[in-house]
Amino acid sequence: MILVIVVAVLALLAGLAANRYLRPRLLSEDDDTGMAVKDLVGPLLTLTVLLLAFILATASGSYGKAEVASRGEARALDQLVETAEYAPEEQRAEIQAAAVCYARAVRAQEWPEMADSKGSAAPSVWSTDFRRTFRALEGESVFGMLVAADNKRSDEREERLTQATASIPSAILWFLLATLVFTVIALGICIPRRNNRGQLATLVLITALLTTTLCIIRDVDRPFGGIIDVQPTAITEAQRQATRDFLAQRSAADLPCDERGDRRAA
Repeated sequence: MILVIVVAVLALLAGLAANRYLRPRLLSEDDDTGMAVKDLVGPLLTLTVLLLAFILATASGSYGKAEVASRGEARALDQLVETAEYAPEEQRAEIQAAAVCYARAVRAQEWPEMADSKGSAAPSVWSTDFRRTFRALEGESVFGMLVAADNKRSDEREERLTQATASIPSAILWFLLATLVFTVIALGICIPRRNNRGQLATLVLITALLTTTLCIIRDVDRPFGGIIDVQPTAITEAQRQATRDFLAQRSAADLPCDERGDRRAA
C-alpha cells in the first residue's frame, strides 16, 4: 500500500517537473497551448466505467456463489432424507423430523438474519440431532452415506453464510462514489453554458447510468438483503419433500419443532 502511494506521488512530481523543464525543449508550442480539461475527461470517464464494470463482475460472482450454495444445501438435505429411507424405522423418523425442523429454521430464522450478514443458531440445533442419530447407526452400511450427505449440507451452509457477507469493502464503494462525483463534475465543466440542451440531456443520462450501475453493485453484493435477492425457494422445496416423507409414517404432532424451527417444550 505504502509503496503504491509513494510511486504515485513520485510519478506526479516527475510529471510536473517534466511539464516545467522538459516541455520547452521537446515542444515548440506556446506555453498556453496543450490539453484542455475536456481532453482529460475522456480517460477519467473510461477509468470510471472500467472500475464499475470490474466491481460489478466481482459482486455478481458473489451473488452467483450464494445462489449455488443455497441450492446445494437444499439438495444435500434432500439426499440426507432419501438416504434415511435405508435406516431402521426409529432412526429414519428422527432424521426426517430433524430435516424438516432444520429447513424450517433456515427458512424462517436464518434467512432473514442473512440480510444483515448474520447467521442463526437455530439450524445448528437440528444438525446436532443429525449427528446424535448417526452415532446409533455406526457399523451400518447406511452410516457412511448419511455422514457424507450431512457433510455436504454443512459445507454448503457454510458457503451460504460466507457469501451473505459483503464481498466488496465499504472503502471501495466510497471510492467508486467519489470517482462518480468527480467524473460528473468534470463533464459538467466541459459542456457549453448556452445552447446545451443535448449536452445536458447526455450528462443526465450518463449520471443516471453510472448511478444505476453503482446501485446494482451495492444491491447484488448483498445477495440475501437487497432488491435482487436470493429467495429460500430451494430449501422450502426440500422442507416440503422432507415433510411429505415424514408424514407418510408419522403425524405432524410427532414433529419436535414448531413452524419456525424452534424445539417444542417437552
